[in-house]
Amino acid sequence: MRFITYRAGNEECVGIRTGDFYQGRSVAELGYDLKTGLRSSETISAMARDLSMAPKVALKTVDLLPPIPTPDKIICIGLNYREHSEESGFEVPTYPAVFARFASSLVADGDALIRPNASDLLDYEGELVAVIGKGGRHISKEDALDHVAGYSIFNESSVRDYQIKTQQWTIGKAFDGTGAFGPELVTSDELPPGCKGLSLTTRLNDEVVQKASIDDLIFDVAELVSILSEVMTLAPGDVIVTGTPSGVGALRKPPLWLKPGDVCTVEIDSIGKLTNSVQQEVKDS
Repeated sequence: MRFITYRAGNEECVGIRTGDFYQGRSVAELGYDLKTGLRSSETISAMARDLSMAPKVALKTVDLLPPIPTPDKIICIGLNYREHSEESGFEVPTYPAVFARFASSLVADGDALIRPNASDLLDYEGELVAVIGKGGRHISKEDALDHVAGYSIFNESSVRDYQIKTQQWTIGKAFDGTGAFGPELVTSDELPPGCKGLSLTTRLNDEVVQKASIDDLIFDVAELVSILSEVMTLAPGDVIVTGTPSGVGALRKPPLWLKPGDVCTVEIDSIGKLTNSVQQEVKDS
């Protein structure tokens, strides 16, 4: 199953793909949003039944939103591909590098990534996203994938000079409009366990700048869910952004920064494509 979240007028809505079109209803009509509907396989199935009787969605008349517009947690993993860790000058980690993003940074497929006026050093990072369904704490690695409702795509564009202003990376990952997420949430039953064997490709203006197998993750999805749940209670709709492969712009010679007018696409086999242009920040008047 493939779900989207969108806005029609002033209403948040949830849709399901049926063949080459979507059917959808407002959250007010359904009585729940996608985050709530992911709580278990039973609620996912009930949501699919509800939406299968909904009217078709005319995508040109609605505004696509990130699949989970306001996650309780956006947990990001750094240096989680061996080659990226090495190109960054770090030893391969023995424990995940964990930092946070915030919902205010999120944009949907088709929206513009915003290059902030504070910096020209905006970089792309194509990543796999795992979205929690059944929540929990102290989850074993063996049970971890049962807690993942589905997967999506992220372009975790980073403001590099702000990222290194402090010993923690969060400030460089928190700028408004720099975290593209979507377009769909694809349920786990449609994909290999933990997305093993799938390929991730990032293209900038149609040129391939990143390409890797999800198998190259140092800490795979099951390990991440288990490790994170040692520390925090994972909740339905929590987003785990699993890390980017080598090829980021900051480490190229010369560096390759995102600039207004660029178009960046992140594609993961069997999940889809996330495409965003780049736009300069416009100050509110």
